[in-house]
Amino acid sequence: MKATSVLLTFVICLALAGEAYAQRSLPGMRGIQLTGGMVDGFYNSGNNNESGYYFGAAMATYANYSNKWVLGAEYMQKYYPYRDTRIPLSQFTGEGGYYYNFLSDANKIFFFYLGGSALAGYETSNRGEKILFDGSTLNAKDAFVYGGAISLELETCLTDRLILLLTGRERFLWGTSTGRFHTQFGIGFRYIIN
Repeated sequence: MKATSVLLTFVICLALAGEAYAQRSLPGMRGIQLTGGMVDGFYNSGNNNESGYYFGAAMATYANYSNKWVLGAEYMQKYYPYRDTRIPLSQFTGEGGYYYNFLSDANKIFFFYLGGSALAGYETSNRGEKILFDGSTLNAKDAFVYGGAISLELETCLTDRLILLLTGRERFLWGTSTGRFHTQFGIGFRYIIN
């Protein structure tokens, strides 16, 4: 009888081996994410290109109904053409925001989020150099910036702990002398730590 019970248990375990799913996006789960992408178009090294790139790191904490809180930091580099060269603009910002899950599938593999974030940080033009190579003076000043961002994000589970992110967002900042609005799109990964 004992051998039959062990054999039956073994057969049931084999039959159900591919059917178990990990629980995903439960309240209190946390993940570390790294993101990167393009700013205001597709970046290339040409001197007439105004676009740039960004990268960031954040901690995401899931709340009820698969919504999440995000707290992180981001670096953005954008370029402005000037004669035969480009002038770099760098922004270092901190972010805190809430992302609302407005659509997901029944198996919790795909999630669509709409998020709002508060941003604050520092902006520097031409790495702090005000005199350009030809003797011209740069009017853009280094300054503290503040504002927000509206994000649209697709999240898909590659494994139970590794998540792929596709993001699009519009940043709007005050305190800057080079333009308030910047469109970003990119890709990222999140690793669930608990």
